[in-house]
Amino acid sequence: MRVVSGIKPTGNLHLGNYLGAVKQWVAMQDEVQAAGGETMYFIADLHGLTEWIEPANLYANTIEMTATLVAAGIDPARSILFNQTRVPAHSELAWLLNNVARVGWLNRMTQFKDKAGKNREGASVGLYDYPVLMAADVLIYNATHVPVGEDQKQHLELARDIATKFNLDYGRDLFTLPEPLVSKKAPRIMSLRDASAKMSKSNPSEQSLIKLIDSDETIADKFRKAKTDPEPLPDSWDALEGRAEARNLVTIFAALADRTPEDVVAEFAGKGFGQFKPALADLAVAKLGPIRDEMLRLLGDRGEIDAILARGAEKARALAAPVLRSTQEAMGLVA
Repeated sequence: MRVVSGIKPTGNLHLGNYLGAVKQWVAMQDEVQAAGGETMYFIADLHGLTEWIEPANLYANTIEMTATLVAAGIDPARSILFNQTRVPAHSELAWLLNNVARVGWLNRMTQFKDKAGKNREGASVGLYDYPVLMAADVLIYNATHVPVGEDQKQHLELARDIATKFNLDYGRDLFTLPEPLVSKKAPRIMSLRDASAKMSKSNPSEQSLIKLIDSDETIADKFRKAKTDPEPLPDSWDALEGRAEARNLVTIFAALADRTPEDVVAEFAGKGFGQFKPALADLAVAKLGPIRDEMLRLLGDRGEIDAILARGAEKARALAAPVLRSTQEAMGLVA
């Protein structure tokens, strides 16, 4: 079992990113390795180019993302941690797979339509074609499993289609068809100001999200000012139906405490948010404070982060090289 997953270096990771993805990666690292498998996590800096970003910010975000993952519990001694750019086989395989993927397949990718909006003719080729690079990201390592959310399942299906067509076209059983790994524990974290929208750093209100870099005081203040309703918490999770802000805060508490929302509601049944919010703030500070402190320590030692990425990339290149070579041989590029 080899699990491969990537994350774009967007900078300023927030609580939704941590609970929805990074925390799941840490748990996966332990579970997969306990079963004798391998985990590979990469910073998808090449994917970061599909939307304009200042060059200086892109590399700074890569460094910050690496520090965040390590601080959160990704162990570079146990998982292979690297950034795409240091492993050119990602780009090389993507070009080769471009000649296997079909235009009709890419035209069906809903995320391109969403991201390009009404300006499809003005969108970059990279934005249109990045699902093929995503396929290369996992096929180059013959990943057996890929953690995906609902919005990425279509891209994994494309990777499987490309792998299947390549194997059939060239008569080689070369690429493994990766299986989706959907975590049932991954919560959907919403804005603290409007629980109808996901927590996002694109929201203009700083009060809408908890950044992993936030101080203890800032975390507590944001939870204290989080939007709620005047009713006390009920004695069952189902009774919170229709109370989006209340459900969101209970979901966050449960995810941070590794408990079920039902369990949290049962503990605080009949209590108002004047009691619940301080308890949530204390829990968040206890869980996120050490991650922030370690992240800041790592960011103070750029050399350590560079060394982590260099070691990870060396391991990744060694795994990717024979797959790329076999692909080139199958396509007649090398003898």
